[in-house]
Amino acid sequence: MWFFTLPTLQRRALLAAMLGWMFDAMDFLIYVLAIGRLKAYFGFGDATAGLLGTFTLISAAVGGLAFGVIADRVGRVRTLNITIVIFSVCSLGAATAQTVVQLAMWRAVLGLGMGGEWASGGVLVAESLPAELRNKATALMQSMWAIGAILAAGLSGLFLDVLPLGNNAWRWLFAIGGLPALFTLWVQHGVAEPAVWRKSRESTEPRTNPYRILFGDALRQRTILACTMAALLQFAYWGLFFWLPNLLATPIEKGGAGMSIVKSVGWLIPMQAGAFVGYLSFGPLADRFGRRRVFAFFLVAAAVLVPIYGHLVRSPAILLALSPVLGLVGHAYWSAIAPFLSELFPTSVRASGQGLGYNSGRLLGALAPYVIGALAAVPAIGIVSALVVTSAFYVAAAAVMFAFPDTSRMPLAQ
Repeated sequence: MWFFTLPTLQRRALLAAMLGWMFDAMDFLIYVLAIGRLKAYFGFGDATAGLLGTFTLISAAVGGLAFGVIADRVGRVRTLNITIVIFSVCSLGAATAQTVVQLAMWRAVLGLGMGGEWASGGVLVAESLPAELRNKATALMQSMWAIGAILAAGLSGLFLDVLPLGNNAWRWLFAIGGLPALFTLWVQHGVAEPAVWRKSRESTEPRTNPYRILFGDALRQRTILACTMAALLQFAYWGLFFWLPNLLATPIEKGGAGMSIVKSVGWLIPMQAGAFVGYLSFGPLADRFGRRRVFAFFLVAAAVLVPIYGHLVRSPAILLALSPVLGLVGHAYWSAIAPFLSELFPTSVRASGQGLGYNSGRLLGALAPYVIGALAAVPAIGIVSALVVTSAFYVAAAAVMFAFPDTSRMPLAQ
């Protein structure tokens, strides 16, 4: 495999971003999978559960914006370490929460690290590896979200339903989320800053506010379009996948599948296996057929499959067959975002631009858990019909992609 033929510094940079993204996914998704237990423990409903997810995503947007700028100033590797420590410590802190307010505060600060990790890790990969490997390398990095989700699903099933931990089982689950902080010890000593970033720091030109550059005449249009596409994409994704475990756990008489945590994990793991294949397949497919066309194909396929999946959720056989497919088409397109955004902006503002483009989208995406939860709470709508709303956002994001030129496999702007 090409990964093992990479020079040591390139391989370490890619591995650091991969594992950072995996732990990011794990720490975020253990909350999603523990929603049912948290609702029972603290006594809140679907709207509050969605609002807590919204708080995390809003702070993730703020973290992505802030740490994008920080990564341009102090380095990609150093920023990656800081963000991993933040979301790890906050997962551990959330395990001590005694009230909903305390839980919301810990999850909000966790979001800062979650958003900043992607902004620094994605740029680290794009700048450390050659242009001809950019699609494949970022697809491999993105695939680790699926591995993190599988870890979260397995740990949730173990701690919440298998081990006899009682009402405080969710606390042990969140405490496990603090372990990734140890990973930063290796990153600090084993991973080097990209040469292109180090060279940019040698410039004698005075530093300028990166947002003045991003919204200047040369970059304004692509910056706004990138933010728009990311917003549509984030709303569709989080609106669907935040509530999907809840759909599987919702009683049959209310339109769900009526599964326990352990049973729903049995369906979620195949879905994330499909996601893993989707992430990895995107790079080679984009190299063969063009990144924009492959991106649009997966989004339209997801839009078509969401209502089918939702209405057939009561059939175990069909659910098992469709879960990997939904995982594949519902995740593969994310492998396009990191290389796509990195190609839009010059080195001096690349992390800022990537953080802005991706995480400003999270501000709209952050509304999705609350909006879908609120719609699901309306008796005449329900969880299935609420999830179908995300299809329109998938299609709109696919259309916006064609407003950009195809810069795949081209050298990064200096």
